[in-house]
Amino acid sequence: MRVLIVDDHPIVRDGLRAALGAEPGLEIVGEAGDGAEAVRLSAELRPDVVLMDLRMPGMDGLAAIRELSGSGPRVLVLTTFDTDILPALEAGASGYLLKDARPEELVRAVRATYEGETVLAPAVAGRLADHVRRPPRAALSGRELEVLRLVARGATNREAAAELFISEASVKTHLLHAYAKLDVRDRAAAVAEAFRRGLLGG
Repeated sequence: MRVLIVDDHPIVRDGLRAALGAEPGLEIVGEAGDGAEAVRLSAELRPDVVLMDLRMPGMDGLAAIRELSGSGPRVLVLTTFDTDILPALEAGASGYLLKDARPEELVRAVRATYEGETVLAPAVAGRLADHVRRPPRAALSGRELEVLRLVARGATNREAAAELFISEASVKTHLLHAYAKLDVRDRAAAVAEAFRRGLLGG
């Protein structure tokens, strides 16, 4: 079982190498400090499992997982954050583990990932279940989308109001409704989430 470790912190990579390196039948074939290096080394070293951090400078873990998806290695996410579960799984990750996992949990997770199982830390599984149980997200109205498109182009509330022949108060109301439906708190987050959902194209 060939494993590639990906994390931007050398001390974390050292710890992972120590935790996994002595395991029988498991070989650490390389280490990468960011997503781009992970993609390059994966093509070169052909690991079976890539142990992937998510938040790294340059190409992050999510982008790297998308690049690696379908190319051979299975990817097990190992991160401090339990907030990127769905994006990671949608990108092609085989599992999601948190960095507070005990060494024996990590070893079991790597072996299970190698065997083709989906591995989720208990806390992660709970968050995923909560997400599935949420009521379906309300769709944005046509007017809310029009306002968001203008905001995405840099328009102020006054400029959006003039463009759409409505009052500034109406623009604010449409934005507040959009925030609620997108589960965000400000303009920038609303635009980013709308793009992520494909509502604004691009």
